Amino acid sequence: MNYNGLDYPYPSQRRVVYGTRGMVATSQPLAAEAGMEIMKQGGNAIDAAIATAACLTVMEPTSNGIGGDAFALVWVKDRLYGLNSSGPAPRGISIEKLKERGIDAIPKFGWIPVTVPGAPAAWGELSKKFGKLSLTEVLKPAITYAYEGYPVSPITAKYWAKAFEVYSQNLDGKEFEEWFKVFAPHGRAPRAGEIWKSPSHGRTLELIAETNGKAFYEGELADKIHQFSMEYNGYLNKEDLVAFKPEWVEPIKVNYRGYDVWEIPPNGQGLITLIALNILKGFEFDIKDKDSVDTYHKQMEALKLAFADGLKYITDSREMKIKVEELLSEAYGAERRKLIGKEALMPVAGTPPKGGTVYLATADGEGNMVSFIQSNYMGFGSGLVVPNTGISLQNRGHNFSMDEEHDNALAPGKRTYHTIIPGFLTKDQKAVGPFGVMGGFMQPQGHLQVVMNTIDFKLNPQAALDAPRWHWSKEKRIDMEKAMPKEIQENLKKLGHEIVVAEDVGLFGRGQIIWRDEKGVLAGGTEGRTDGAIAVW
Repeated sequence: MNYNGLDYPYPSQRRVVYGTRGMVATSQPLAAEAGMEIMKQGGNAIDAAIATAACLTVMEPTSNGIGGDAFALVWVKDRLYGLNSSGPAPRGISIEKLKERGIDAIPKFGWIPVTVPGAPAAWGELSKKFGKLSLTEVLKPAITYAYEGYPVSPITAKYWAKAFEVYSQNLDGKEFEEWFKVFAPHGRAPRAGEIWKSPSHGRTLELIAETNGKAFYEGELADKIHQFSMEYNGYLNKEDLVAFKPEWVEPIKVNYRGYDVWEIPPNGQGLITLIALNILKGFEFDIKDKDSVDTYHKQMEALKLAFADGLKYITDSREMKIKVEELLSEAYGAERRKLIGKEALMPVAGTPPKGGTVYLATADGEGNMVSFIQSNYMGFGSGLVVPNTGISLQNRGHNFSMDEEHDNALAPGKRTYHTIIPGFLTKDQKAVGPFGVMGGFMQPQGHLQVVMNTIDFKLNPQAALDAPRWHWSKEKRIDMEKAMPKEIQENLKKLGHEIVVAEDVGLFGRGQIIWRDEKGVLAGGTEGRTDGAIAVW
């Protein structure tokens, strides 16, 4: 994996970062440094991942929170483990009950889209199974930042201001007052460089640390969530919280040109990346083909076909009507590959919306590596903050369908189609490393592009992230970054693609990569489209 990317025509503005004893890559510098500090105190990559994730709930609340979900791929002692800590719909909700209230579509805000939060349980489970330090030690940096404050990063400030504008226009009701009290204490979003703190958030993290997460699901915090929900006719209650347990799952994979590309199985959408790669591996791509129109065309068509399947079939794995193995079979890949011609397809799929997520990757000198992702969805989530806790609740239930015949139909205790996905790469049963690209429905598209940049086009981790990206949104529409050469844009239009140059780089996701070579040297890349940073030892 000693790819230098020196021949890449769009040189990286950042350099690859190297280390041997430890590395943390994420979207906020202070959070990355906090994870590294935990490693230097005797923690491992798992401890560092938990510490960084907890810090991100404080330092990047625009994308995640204590009231969100989490997934992880963990490499320990030459084995890859998968953790699904996404919560289900409350047991008291149903399509029938919502329709009785005159609700035909699940809203973005309020109590209806709130599902059981899984992030605190993920931290506790990872710490218990693989951590070296106590959760109290690991969460200390996040607790300190919550109590004492920190200067808000530039990109976070940008999205905070956008969220404030959206919520000011859409959140109408007493139940939303706490959000403005906590996240807009001066009647506006905090500005870049301005100190923001949330003591109630700090106290919540202390309770989670002292009880290894139990306070959130069984104790004081669970009681507060229950009371808040009951006060405003919510469906989430303490019984839902008590019943929740994270699930260790077997990761799924596709072998792509000698490398195994790993994802979390459904309800996560990582399956879409693997379906697309399974189609694309039947084509040949040379290094010089990186910026050819034919390469982009085939990538886009394979991705659209994969999304058509994913949006139809992905839901709670216990209720999927078609097996993952069938969607990833060689025969099915070959069948779908035949559909790719010389003109843009019109896939049968939904319209993917934008989302808000944080991703981080960690590695230590012992060989442990973690690919970790957590999210509230659509930025801050539901707009609900549990009073006096700092807990911002997710709105993941918005992804459920109200069509009873749809595979992803809302049902009591069911997990919905989930956008957040961690990725991992291995070769010959040895770890290459964690990777991820956060950003709603951009995530499988970002995974696809990063994997091909790495394997097919031999780009180093930083160049693989810096390369101009595209984003399929619906039908034949492809959004492209400004850096994409105009010649490529024009030639893709000739093939029937509807090309739109997007102003907002946030549309194209935000990624992190850590690769380890055969000598144990770590090479990291971080996202230039956000406040990305790598802490290294």
